[in-house]
Amino acid sequence: MRFLLLLFFLPFALQAQNMTPERLEELIRQEADSVQTQNNMIQFKVNQSVLLCIYDANANRMRIISPIVERSALEEKDLLNALVANFHSALDVRYALSDEIIWSVYTHPLQQLSDAQVVDAIQQVYAAALTFGNTFSSTGMIFPRSVNSRRIKKERDSVRKF
Repeated sequence: MRFLLLLFFLPFALQAQNMTPERLEELIRQEADSVQTQNNMIQFKVNQSVLLCIYDANANRMRIISPIVERSALEEKDLLNALVANFHSALDVRYALSDEIIWSVYTHPLQQLSDAQVVDAIQQVYAAALTFGNTFSSTGMIFPRSVNSRRIKKERDSVRKF
C-alpha cells in the first residue's frame, strides 16, 4: 500500500521547486536592462520602468513591485478602476497602495517559484504598471465582467451597510 501511495505522490514531489535568491537574481538579470543588488533587494529596469524584487529566504516570500503614481495625482475613479482590475484584468498582479504610492505587485512563496513564473511575474508587473489608467491589465487575458450587472447592483444595494 505504501508503495502505491509513493507512486501516486512521486510526480507531485518531483514538481516541487527550489528557487534560491541567487537563481532569482540570475533570472532577473536575463530579463532586465540594468540591475542593482543590495542585500535582499534587487532593483532593475525593464524598458525604462523601475521594478524591485524584495525577498526573504527565511520567511519563504518574495515580491516584485513597480511604483506607478502618487495617490494624490489620482481621481477616485482611478482607484475604483484599479480595484475592478484586481478582479478582472490584473491576473497574478495586484494594484496596491503603500506610502501614498500606487504599486503594481506580484507576491509568491520564494522556494515554490519556477523559472517561468519569475519571468511571467516580471512581465505582468511591468504591463500592469504600464497600463494603469488605461486598460489596467497585466496580460491580454481578461476575465469577463458580469453579464447581469443590474442583479449585482440590486444585491449590492441590499447588503447591510456597516
